[in-house]
Formats: sequence, C-alpha cells, structure tokens
Amino acid sequence: MKAGIHPENYRLVAFKDMSNEDVFLTKSTANTRETIEVDGVEYPLVKMEISRTSHPFYTGKSKLVDTAGRIDKFKNRYAKFSK
Repeated sequence: MKAGIHPENYRLVAFKDMSNEDVFLTKSTANTRETIEVDGVEYPLVKMEISRTSHPFYTGKSKLVDTAGRIDKFKNRYAKFSK
C-alpha cells in the first residue's frame, strides 16, 4: 500500500442514533465537536437521525420518524382536498 494516502484524522468515532440511543464505533474522518464515553474511553461523537438499528428496512417494523414535522405540514397543506 502507498504510504501517506490516508488522512491524519482517520480514527475511531462513536456514531449515536438519536431515535433509539444506539451507539456504535467505527473508523471515520468526520469532524466533530462533541465527545462521548464508551466503555471508559472517550471518542468523538457524530449524532444521526436514523441508522441501521432504527430504519424500517433493516428492522422490519414500520416506525414513523418525523423530527421536522414534515408529515403534519403535508396533512395541513392537503386537508382542503379531503372529502
């Protein structure tokens, strides 16, 4: 392998699914300002809205995740067309 082709900040990072509080570690170059302690070790933290543990395709459950109120906006906009 070529030397010096990987970024300097390639390190273990904790990714946290905010919908179900699941945390997993993987290597990444993502820039973060927050940290989290996992098993007594502090890691940079990346917060996510949805991950493999909460996405309906992977879980097999139809779970509604609406953090921005998009569904309510849609229903209000098209309520005048309902019978």
